[in-house]
Amino acid sequence: MQSTSTAATEPALAQPAPVRRLMSLDALRGFDMFWIAGGEEIFHVLAKTTGWAWAFFMAEQFTHVEWDGFRPYDCIFPLFLFMAGVSTPFAVGSRLERGVLKSELARKIITRGLLLTLIGIVYNNGLFVHPISEMRFPSVLARIGLAGMFAQLIYLYFPNPKVQYSWFAGILLGYWAVMKLVPVPGCGAGLLTLDCSLAGYIDRSILPGRLYLKVHDPEGLFSTIPAIGTALLGIFSGQLLRSEGPSAHRDQKTLWLVLGGVSCLILGYSWGWIFPINKNLWTSSFVLVAGGWSILMLALFYWIIDVKKISGWAFFFTVIGMNSILIYIAGDFIDFEFTAKYFFGGLLSFFSEPIRAVGAVLALLAVKWAFLYFLYKKKVFLRV
Repeated sequence: MQSTSTAATEPALAQPAPVRRLMSLDALRGFDMFWIAGGEEIFHVLAKTTGWAWAFFMAEQFTHVEWDGFRPYDCIFPLFLFMAGVSTPFAVGSRLERGVLKSELARKIITRGLLLTLIGIVYNNGLFVHPISEMRFPSVLARIGLAGMFAQLIYLYFPNPKVQYSWFAGILLGYWAVMKLVPVPGCGAGLLTLDCSLAGYIDRSILPGRLYLKVHDPEGLFSTIPAIGTALLGIFSGQLLRSEGPSAHRDQKTLWLVLGGVSCLILGYSWGWIFPINKNLWTSSFVLVAGGWSILMLALFYWIIDVKKISGWAFFFTVIGMNSILIYIAGDFIDFEFTAKYFFGGLLSFFSEPIRAVGAVLALLAVKWAFLYFLYKKKVFLRV
């Protein structure tokens, strides 16, 4: 999780570099984090307290599909990984152009990937709280770290776009072939169920500790392989946005993003008939569908903010996006709910239940945003 023009491979508290900042990416990152930070609770609370049909519909869209299928909420995580890929040509590419050695960049990329994995383990388990047998090692941060790391190494050592596309196709096709053809003991080959998928079997066999779903982990090690493809889609998009020359007009870039996103959706939904769209398994069809929607959202934010220069509305999300990793983990260390009740609880007690419930969610979001705004004004940004 990083800004487009900063040294994203170095763990530090740093000031963002002012050069070549892609404002739309920070805003989109903040838009994504808004829902993770609690924005989706607005619809869940409305559905629970009012019974409105549209609120139930929206609340359902902000829940994960149990197994096969796709809802908007299933795009939240891959969108984040996609954006890490988008920032790569800006963060890594600019350093290459300044003459930084590939070996040095590779060391920083690997360090960042492993550090995110370590932070994910601590975030899941605390420090020395549980024995290894009770610890969960896979995590959202580990997937972002490892998948992003390998995608960045591909970008670093295989600069030819055609070779990068070959890597992308090979990863998705290879994962499909292995998942469908390699038999699982006691189940056979090609079963993509919770108990019998190859990804779950491999994770059960090699990962220490416990898995999130006991027999399967949605952020498991084996299903991190196709997630590299999600980050590569971001890299392809970032390369397009960073390209220069007479043919690199911003409106044309937007059009190419839209065409790319639509193409991914058509291919992904078509592939889903034989290789189901499944976030838990991070299937190749899921990579394309989630990637397609991610590209289209990037195109929309880029066109509005960077092309049309309509950016005032995006400041709210930019403040969140500039410290995305911090707000993701801060809830385990800072009692935002206590602060929200302290400042807003008395006022909300005068209102009826629906207003009070929604107001509590908005108050919590306001406290979190105020915390991030204070850091933004002080130019304190957590970079990993």
